Amino acid sequence: MLEVDTVEDKKLEQNKQEDSSTILGRSLLTGFIGGILASLLGLFMYYFNFTEVSAKAYVLRPWTTAHWTDTWLGELVTIVIIAILSIVVALVYYGLLRKIYSLWVGVAYGIMLWLIVFFVLQPIFTNVPSVQEMEVKSIISTICLYILYGTFIGYSISFDYYDSVLSHKENDEQKSSSS
Repeated sequence: MLEVDTVEDKKLEQNKQEDSSTILGRSLLTGFIGGILASLLGLFMYYFNFTEVSAKAYVLRPWTTAHWTDTWLGELVTIVIIAILSIVVALVYYGLLRKIYSLWVGVAYGIMLWLIVFFVLQPIFTNVPSVQEMEVKSIISTICLYILYGTFIGYSISFDYYDSVLSHKENDEQKSSSS
């Protein structure tokens, strides 16, 4: 009887480890997809003049002014770089805020990211106007974009975490009631 309990305990421990790595993997995938969607929306906003600065001004232009950055290849490289950077953003959310199940935390996370990019990191982007020099439509559009992005990342990760916790509780209750 004691050996059976030990085997079951090992299986439960292994399932918890697998589940936490699965949640982490899905969180990283959420970050990657969120980065692609946000950069595509940002590209759309730039082409239709909702914002005066494109994402490549932040991602590519500080390091290169090569001709290819003005072509579709520059946009594609920008989208991929933002998607990869977004994995880091999702990892930070996963590490710090995944247990807070609220839409507003994602909104606040998006606003915090906007403040970091447009105020803290602004000295790196010498070719981009500061917030004080930007048009109001650009400021409002980018804040909305970052809020959507933060909400997507935050709510997706928190929902996935709580869904996993809930399914674990249901599985534990079923196992205890069947014993």
